[in-house]
Amino acid sequence: MSTVRLTTAQALVRFLAAQYTERDGERHRLIAATWGIFGHGNVAGIGQALVEHPGLMPFHQGRNEQATVHAAVGYARQSRRLSAHAVTTSIGPGATNLVTGAALATINHLPVLLLPGDTFATRPADPVLQQLQLPYAGDVSVNDCLRPVSVYFDRVGRPEALVPAALEAVRVLADPAATGAVTLALPQDVQAEAYDWPEEFFAERTWRVRRPRPDRDELDAAVRAVRAAERPLVVAGGGVKYSGAEEALRTFAERTGLPVATTQAGKGVLPYDHPCDVGGVGHTGTETAAALARTADLVVGVGTRYTDFTTASGTLFPEGVRFLNLNVTGFDAHKQAALPLVADAREGLTALTEALGGHRRDTARWAASKRDWQRRVDAAYAAPDEDARPTQTQVLGALDTLVDASDILINAAGSLPGDLHGLWRPRSADQYHVEYGYSCMGYEIPAAIGVLLAAPGRPVWALVGDGTYLMNPTEIVTAVQERLPLRLVVLQNHGYASIGGLSEAVGAERYGTDYRYRDADGGFTGPPLPVDLGANAASLGMRVLRPRTVRDLREALKEARAATVPTCVYVETETPDTVSGPPPAPAWWDVPVAETATREAAVEAREEYDRHVTARRRHL
Repeated sequence: MSTVRLTTAQALVRFLAAQYTERDGERHRLIAATWGIFGHGNVAGIGQALVEHPGLMPFHQGRNEQATVHAAVGYARQSRRLSAHAVTTSIGPGATNLVTGAALATINHLPVLLLPGDTFATRPADPVLQQLQLPYAGDVSVNDCLRPVSVYFDRVGRPEALVPAALEAVRVLADPAATGAVTLALPQDVQAEAYDWPEEFFAERTWRVRRPRPDRDELDAAVRAVRAAERPLVVAGGGVKYSGAEEALRTFAERTGLPVATTQAGKGVLPYDHPCDVGGVGHTGTETAAALARTADLVVGVGTRYTDFTTASGTLFPEGVRFLNLNVTGFDAHKQAALPLVADAREGLTALTEALGGHRRDTARWAASKRDWQRRVDAAYAAPDEDARPTQTQVLGALDTLVDASDILINAAGSLPGDLHGLWRPRSADQYHVEYGYSCMGYEIPAAIGVLLAAPGRPVWALVGDGTYLMNPTEIVTAVQERLPLRLVVLQNHGYASIGGLSEAVGAERYGTDYRYRDADGGFTGPPLPVDLGANAASLGMRVLRPRTVRDLREALKEARAATVPTCVYVETETPDTVSGPPPAPAWWDVPVAETATREAAVEAREEYDRHVTARRRHL
């Protein structure tokens, strides 16, 4: 067996460059690039390896380790999980900064390879810089924080241990039922240690992304359930997109006439104007979908995890409803005590459509409700006074008139996900990119960079509130460095408007949610703080447009869309009390309220909570 002598880090880079995925005859590089911030735990290992093999592995320089994971996740989502990025960090705080991004990736079932440096395997000194010392365990490092948020974790304590660890890591990354954050912790001395590697380790490998077909008995049970249902409803999630099953879903809906509601991850799988599309479902969805959900006798879940927003914390679907879940993982297929149909979404929908034959229902029963909802969307988007300062929904309305199927909108947290889920009219299957599995503030800007790398030439918009912007603006510098035409829309309402509204609803009286000065009693009073986020974005290298009216906003968005450099549209919206003008939430969301309190707001909030919580059900 011929061998080649390389360091462990050099071997890893060379190995990763030779890994590919293949699905439906299309081949993709599995690890298309590596993000990183170098420190003493990886600069002499992974850093040197990237220099040693120029051109083998593209590299992107990040500014915050959490943000680099978000960028990698954005890339993976836009690539439908067929291609991913790696992220390398130093030991210590660089590694622990990965935890939030890793949790986001794993919760959303999106592949990312994490390569944090680790303390010395040989322990030449103990402790070394940034080493966690525990009296009860000598083999624990800060990287062990990544274990519960990773779908696969290994610490490569010897060079030869990389062979099975690396093979297992890429196997998991390419598995649609198991993918998420994969962590290979790399002790800094092992990274630099040389070893005689078998040449076969570096041969090109193609990992075929499986499309498991449904079990015949499960399919037969599914067909019987659909045929017996009088008021069925489809709930489509992100699994439809990752499978590339949009056309299969459209065919299923058109042949059966079943209404299709969508989760945050699934929105866009049907065009908003398709007769079977009834919009978002759950707390942030549409009245049309909510009404159908409340009367459904069968819910057909396709690629969804049934989060509390989708089910309205267990209050949306009626007593006695049955569930049929098509999912690539048995874990999610069995949720809600469902009939499981464990299969790839495209294969499962195709098989179910064929097995049902001519079984069809009338789509007219929700058409009037859908038209009424679109009138309410128009009203929320409307700006009667073009010379007034815009509201948040008027900003979305201005975007709505501008975009086409090529645009991609990215958001993750605050009040925008609710507005977007209920109001936005997606023109293409991948236009709507809202990360709501973890709803992570700070996701939008780096994720937009990842999407721009995966979809060059398409207009990509990162929509952020001031709270999100303040948490993670650093990757603006990366967009400037990479010459990526990021379009950033910053909505300045001087506070955490979304959580402020929730605070008011649960009796916490908006305490600590506005950006105001502290008074002597510890309260928050006075005018908003003199914070200029537009100036901050400009200082990081962005071109900044400052529309003051709805009329100005339309022109600024048009200018930003045509820009070839990173451009920020900085919008002062209406005050937090009027920041959002959509219809009220059509379904409940469970946020526990103080059971005992002396303040009237909390007492009233608890009374309201008790009224809602009695409707919660467990579907067994």
